[in-house]
This record gives sequence, C-alpha cells and structure tokens, in this order.
Amino acid sequence: MSSCFNVEKPEKPKNLITEDNMVNILVDMAIMSSAKGVNKSKIEKNGIVPDQYIYDKNNTDSLTFAESNAYYAYDIKKYDIIYNRVKDSLTAIREGYKEILEKEKAEKKIKDSIKNAKAKIEKGKNLNNKQLKSLNATKLIPKKITD
Repeated sequence: MSSCFNVEKPEKPKNLITEDNMVNILVDMAIMSSAKGVNKSKIEKNGIVPDQYIYDKNNTDSLTFAESNAYYAYDIKKYDIIYNRVKDSLTAIREGYKEILEKEKAEKKIKDSIKNAKAKIEKGKNLNNKQLKSLNATKLIPKKITD
C-alpha cells in the first residue's frame, strides 16, 4: 500500500514551459476543444490539426508540453494556480465576447430602426394627402414630407 504513495517528482525539463505559457496553451486547448465540439467539420475542412496548431502557435511541441505538464502537475498547489489562471482567462475572454455581442445587438437595433424609418418614409411618399396627414399626426412621417 505504501508503494502507491511513492511517486517521485519528475525532473525539471530542460525546456520547461513557463507558467505564463502553460496558461496560454491550456486556454488555447480549452477554446479549441469547444470549437471542435461546435464546428469539427469546418476545422477539418480547413486542414487544421488542433493540437499541432496550438503547439505551433505557442512555439512548442507535444513532448515539451507533456513534460512540462507532468512537472507542474506534481505540485498540486502550483497546478491549481495555473488552472485558476486558465479559468480566469477564459472568463475574461467570454466577457469580452459578450460585450462585443451586446454592441452588435445595439448597432443592429439602430440599423433596423433606421431601415424601418426609411421604409415608412418611402411608404409615405406613395400615400395620398389624407393618409399622410394621418401618419403625420402619429409622428411617423416628418412634417416636411407632407408639405
């Protein structure tokens, strides 16, 4: 039973990936994993090999990552700190995208209201005077069009 607890600490790899770079790689892996779940066929169609793409992007390779990951994983507290940074980074990215989405929705709402106003104006040009006065009374058509 005591042999189960006799895990030796891995040697520090010669090319140990820094904690900051480990966070970046793990964030990229989480994002890629989500992307594969949503658009796997699109990723494959574009010839992207997810893991290789991440290693290339972060100037590393699978062996260096595996050795560094094993080294950091041995120290649970350090690994927990790394994963909390990953979680914080993913949360920040998600919040950034939420802000972008909200801005896009607001812009679309403005564009749609402009489009609707133009359509009402165009509609107003094709109405007779009685219809125009009725729309003008409801403030849908600017007064200068009815003059």
